[in-house]
Amino acid sequence: MITLDRRRIAVFLAGASAFLDMYCTQALLPDLAEHFNASPAEVGLTVTMATLATALVAPVIGALADMVGRKRVIVAGALALVLPTLAIALVDSLPAILALRFLQGLCMPAIFTVTMAYVGEEWPPAQVPEAVSVYTAGTALGGVSGRLVTAVAADFLGWREAFLVLGAVNLAAGLAIWVLLPAAKGFRPSDSLGSTLRAAAGHLRNSRLVATFGIGFTILFSLVATFTYGTFYMAAPPFNLSTTAQGLVFLVYLLGMVAAPIGGRMIARIGPVRGMAVAVAGVCVGQILTLVPLLPVVVAGLALMVCGIFICQTASISTVSTTAKTSRSAAMGLYVTLYYVGGSLGAVVPAPAWHAVGWPGCVAIVVVVALAGLGLAVRFWTPAKASS
Repeated sequence: MITLDRRRIAVFLAGASAFLDMYCTQALLPDLAEHFNASPAEVGLTVTMATLATALVAPVIGALADMVGRKRVIVAGALALVLPTLAIALVDSLPAILALRFLQGLCMPAIFTVTMAYVGEEWPPAQVPEAVSVYTAGTALGGVSGRLVTAVAADFLGWREAFLVLGAVNLAAGLAIWVLLPAAKGFRPSDSLGSTLRAAAGHLRNSRLVATFGIGFTILFSLVATFTYGTFYMAAPPFNLSTTAQGLVFLVYLLGMVAAPIGGRMIARIGPVRGMAVAVAGVCVGQILTLVPLLPVVVAGLALMVCGIFICQTASISTVSTTAKTSRSAAMGLYVTLYYVGGSLGAVVPAPAWHAVGWPGCVAIVVVVALAGLGLAVRFWTPAKASS
């Protein structure tokens, strides 16, 4: 029981660590835009660079982990993330920050891609949705902590100092994962890089997996679009929220810690397709509520949307874990690539709609993308278990 508890705590911390830095600049976008005299689209690239780097390197990290093991890759990624985070505090140009954000993104797949594969191998298939929900709950804590830590530190200390604080938190999390995460018992190394790449190619011939990769795209696109342009929406009239106040709004992310376990149990009971339908309905209704120009209603809409997103995430990760029978890190790497391509585009694609019609344009885009994800689930998530 002690090993099991340590394992769950470590998986939770890995989820938190992976997402602590991913969106840490979202709460700082108005400050960065003012400091560098940059447009929303330009400072929005601080989100895009991290997600783009993650998308590019995830399959490589997955292949590496399929050969050398799980724990060492997870811990290495968590500790390596400290250096570029601290370095952001020392530079004074937007291009330099973008380069360091790209370096941060290169470290992150070692944490979450491999942790998701670890879950798929260390828990029995029937328990995977619940175990994934522990990881997903950790991502909720990491997402809100990254935004809140940087927002509060920026208001009281300055935006540079915010990254020093964040780097210290990264270090503590990496050391805790190192101590708590048991060595993998279900891991079976691939014979060579070639065999791993052949297995990855096999995943691309599995329609159920490919559809799930596409669903991952829609999930992060929706989340990043909402909170990137929502930052500017809430900084403008009639809300006029300060950086700290917006950081407090991001506390709705904590609902993911509740929604993910509930979603895991719901998916196990009613199946992933119906679970996705419930979750996407929450995303769409939540988006529509944010159009009401009253802060409590906007916050309620964001809360509903976040709950739906985290249930979608639990459903999609569980599906990858139970569908891929071999080279799970490679499968997770492919999922993460599409997931973060979606996140990268979510930070920039709504920009023309934002400039043309404001927040309603962003809402329309997110609703369409979320419904497209549900369409993929309905079409390809059949009850039969596919193999790769």
